[in-house]
Parts: sequence; C-alpha cells; structure tokens
Amino acid sequence: MRRAAEVLESLRRHRATWRLVIGSATAGLVLAAVAVALTGPWDSGRRAAERAQAAEAGPGAPDSGGVTVPGAVTVLDPLDGSAPEYAPDAVRRLLEPALSDAALGDGTTAAVVDLATGETLYADHAGTGRAPASTVKIITAVTALNALGPDHRLATTAVWDEDGERVVLVGGGDPTLSADDLTALAERTAAALADRGADRVRVAYDTSLYPGGGERHPIGVNDNIAAITPLQVNEGRLDGSTHGPAPRADDPAADAADAFTEALAAAGVRVSGDPADRKAPDDAERLAVARSAPLSSLVERMLTDSDNDLAEALARHTALATGERADSEGLGRAMAAQLDDLGLAHDGVRVVDGSGLDRDGRLTAELLTQALATAADPGRPELRSALTGLPVAGFTGTLAGRYDGDGGDGGSGLVRAKTGTLTGVNTLAGTAGTPDGRVLAFAFLAADTTDADAAEAALDRAAGALAACGCA
Repeated sequence: MRRAAEVLESLRRHRATWRLVIGSATAGLVLAAVAVALTGPWDSGRRAAERAQAAEAGPGAPDSGGVTVPGAVTVLDPLDGSAPEYAPDAVRRLLEPALSDAALGDGTTAAVVDLATGETLYADHAGTGRAPASTVKIITAVTALNALGPDHRLATTAVWDEDGERVVLVGGGDPTLSADDLTALAERTAAALADRGADRVRVAYDTSLYPGGGERHPIGVNDNIAAITPLQVNEGRLDGSTHGPAPRADDPAADAADAFTEALAAAGVRVSGDPADRKAPDDAERLAVARSAPLSSLVERMLTDSDNDLAEALARHTALATGERADSEGLGRAMAAQLDDLGLAHDGVRVVDGSGLDRDGRLTAELLTQALATAADPGRPELRSALTGLPVAGFTGTLAGRYDGDGGDGGSGLVRAKTGTLTGVNTLAGTAGTPDGRVLAFAFLAADTTDADAAEAALDRAAGALAACGCA
C-alpha cells in the first residue's frame, strides 16, 4: 500500500509532464491529419532544428555529439482528417466572452484562421493596426527565414591585416556568440598566426557591418536589450544569464575585443597595446571563424525566449540580405519587401523594429494569422521554425508560467503562441490544436489594457477556448 501511495504521489507531481506528452502528441497528430506542415519542436526526442544542426556539423564540431534523448513512443493512431469544418458563428460565440473582458479595454482586434482550409473563422477589426509588442517577432522570423534560408549561419571572423601586423575581430551580427566561442576563435586564430610566423601582433575590432557600428534601440538603456552592435558576447549580459532582462555592458563591442585579446594572449600570442576600433582592410586574410547555430535554431530561440537582441540582429540581417542598410529604417523596408515576396498584405502595418519594444510599431491580427498560415504551408518548409519555436502553453518559454492546467483555460500543451507585453499593451498570437482534429491560427491584439494580469488571463482564456473548441 505504501508503494502504491508513492506511485500515485509521483504521478500527481508529474501530472504536468503527462499533460505535455499527451497534448504534444495530440497536436502533432492533428497537424498530420490536416496535412499542414506544423512539425512540432520534438523530432525523435530532439528539437527539429537542432537535429538539422547536428547533421550539418562536421566531425569534431562542438554540436556533433551523439543523441542521448530516446525517441518518443507513438501513443495514438493518426487522425484521418475527417473532422467537420468549424462554423464562424460558433467560434464567435466561443471567443466573445473572453475578448469582451473589461481589462482588455476598447482597442482589441482579433483574427482566427483554420490552417487546413485557410478560412477566416473570426475577424474583429482584423485589418486595423495595433502595437504588437513581441508578437512582431513572428514577422521577424518569417521574413528572416524567407530572405536568408533556415541553414544560414552568422559568422564572427578574425582576419589578418598584414601591413598593420594586426588581427582584426570582425563582428558578424551574432548576439549568441558566447565566451567559449570567443575563446575557441582566439585559439584557432593563434594557431593560424603561428603558421604565418607572426609572433607579435596588435588587435583591432570591426563593427562596420551596421552603420556607425550600431545604435541604441529607441527605448534607450534598458535591461531588456543591449546596445545594438554586430560584435557582442552573450548579448552584452553582465550577470551570466542567457535570457530575460539583465544588466548590460555599456560598450559590448569593446568588451568583446578585450576578451578576445586576453584569450589570444592566453593562447601564446604576444599582443601589443589595447584593441582599436577600426575597419578591416578589404584584402585582409581570414584566419578563423566562429559560426552561429543555423537560422532555424536561432529563430526558435528568439521566439521561445522572446529574445530581443536576437530579434534585432535577425531583422538587420534581413536588411543586409536585401541590400538595405542594417539600421531601423532599413530593416523596416526589408521586412516589408519580404512580406510582399511571401504574398502577405500589410496594409495598416508599420514595422519599426524586430523585437516589438518600440511602441510606434503597428501590426494587424490579419497579417499575423496569415503569416502563421504561410509558415504552416507544406510547400514552405523553410519557414517551419517560425512555428516550432512558439512557446508551448504551460511548459516552455514565455508561456511556461501560464496555462498551469489546474484552471479552466484548457490550452495547456495545445496552445503554442508568442506573447507580447508593453505598458497598456497585451498581445498573443499562435496556434491551437483542437480535440476533433483542427488547427487554428489566432492573433489577439489589445492596445488599451487597464490591468496587465487580468488582460493576460483574458487572452489566455480566449486561446484556451479555441484549444477546447468543438465549433462545428
């Protein structure tokens, strides 16, 4: 009896884990049934993008280790895709109680689209622009993936200025560059210098990838984002954290150059003087390079953690890929051009940053749902990580503390959505898998909220209602 009680207690404590397994499996089967390319984040026990990254890495690469997580066991048979289509009136009746909550104010807009049919099931001022907060990261994701491709990597490079007997650390716009990455780059650089017989060097760093070396986000100095520069280590964080608000370096590029210089010296290179901020010569020879994870993995990280620094970097790389300047104006033009290329109408939209921290940005619920539908198109697998990176309700990222499953939300493990929060602004956009086999894309933008916690709860109830919908 005691052993039985212990087992029951263990099951109770791990109830959330079982809910995730069942919810994720159900969502995955729903997606297969409707032939929508919404591959979940777990593929044989690994994130799909990480699996691709490991396969792409060559022998000896740091991410080429063996898989240690066992494959998931199939627990349900695939659905046959015969679930009845939903009635818009039923969806409207379902959503209105939550979306009419007084905490959302008077400025709420919303849209719901059936991903299998493309039919709009609900629209309330869906073409009216509202401040998107971090839901703009969905647009950052699909435009970056469209412009660059899911296998693109960001490169930080060490080059040799022979005339100046100088190593130049060239920033490649990778905010995920870690201290370990930088040390490894310095060690490879030291080996390349030894091959050339260079026993004493000077060091410089090049931030010319972005105009003026970078810029401050319009919100200014803030724990939510570092100075925007193409050269930084761990997003300029000073507390060792990897996501969320944190104190940031005043000059991340200079700090990165100092760390690189110290690592060079530790690797046996004699360095003269302090690092100088200067552009590398056009004919400089490459000594070594540090590459980021593939863009598909970066997009997943950006969406799951709501990574503002990474969002701004990806938006600027979208600008560079399309011949625009890597600044706030250039990224707006580039992202608009990519939306055109994807066939996504963006009337009423104003893209001013990649992160959503700028309150002057405007998105529509219609654009967000159409972007999600496009990412779910089986003919566009390159966009898939814009879906697989969305936080899972009750379990991952910015939704980990929501939908705990003990209340009436009904979306735990089945809602996957990007959150957005600014003062007076609460937004939520993503997908919901329903019990009878449909997958719905939704976007809720509330721009006049009076109580952030109550507004967040109202949006969660709306998305949870969709996940429990039997709206035929």
